[in-house]
Amino acid sequence: MSDMSDEKEMSFLDHLEELRWHIVRSITAIMVCMVVAFFFTTWIFQNIIFAPTNINFITFKWLCDLGHLTGAVDTLCAKAFPFKIQSRYMTGQFTMQVLSAFVIGFIVSFPYVFWEIWRFVKPGLRLNERQNSSGAVFAVSFLFLLGISFGYFILCPMMTWFFASYSISDVIVNEFDITSYVSTFVALVFGSGLLFQLPVVVYFMTKVGLLTPKFMRTYRRHAIIVILIIGAIVTPPDPLSQVLISLPLFLLYEISIFISAYVVRQKRKQEEQEAKADEMTA
Repeated sequence: MSDMSDEKEMSFLDHLEELRWHIVRSITAIMVCMVVAFFFTTWIFQNIIFAPTNINFITFKWLCDLGHLTGAVDTLCAKAFPFKIQSRYMTGQFTMQVLSAFVIGFIVSFPYVFWEIWRFVKPGLRLNERQNSSGAVFAVSFLFLLGISFGYFILCPMMTWFFASYSISDVIVNEFDITSYVSTFVALVFGSGLLFQLPVVVYFMTKVGLLTPKFMRTYRRHAIIVILIIGAIVTPPDPLSQVLISLPLFLLYEISIFISAYVVRQKRKQEEQEAKADEMTA
């Protein structure tokens, strides 16, 4: 109760001042992580960003082991593929160094950044809303990192192997520009992290009454089309990447239906308890 009374006493300017400090701390965390990543650029590019271009990358090893178990060695065991990177622009390498440092800084500091956002939003919630959302920071951070991992360990190596091996003529040599590769790498990894927030978005939209499990089941076919469109937007224009990002989104959509149904059941129980309490006091 004291938190709510303090919240009511705060003026609009006080809210802005508080928001400003949350933003300042979040930006500071991102910048600190970005500077550290910038100074370790050589190691990061060699062991993280360019790692999915190596045939010894862990994903290719897993696929090959799966091929030996299922007897599909020729299909799942990726053969060595040539991968050459060029920089055709004068500022290409420096620009990609800054971009990669910023993205890595944001990914590393994301749990803290969202925690700062949650600290600002939480005082405005009711007591029961705070209790029901107590694991919000963990859930959002977990899903974000899960999406990042999916983009890095699944989408990036599959995309790299597909395009590096793809050829319509022996005359054509695949040599990729650093800006093209890093931009695509960032779009796949960061985009996956954002798209994996679907269950959280559904949870809060159901809480405020904008979504219901019945609505989601009724418009499941429409959702599939939307998911395919989103997959086409956040991934390179090739069917492989779109399918790879769409499949987990389908699964997340189905999981989100169960989450929405759970929220609706909890709301009904709460309404019944409040109705019984009103009858007892009447």
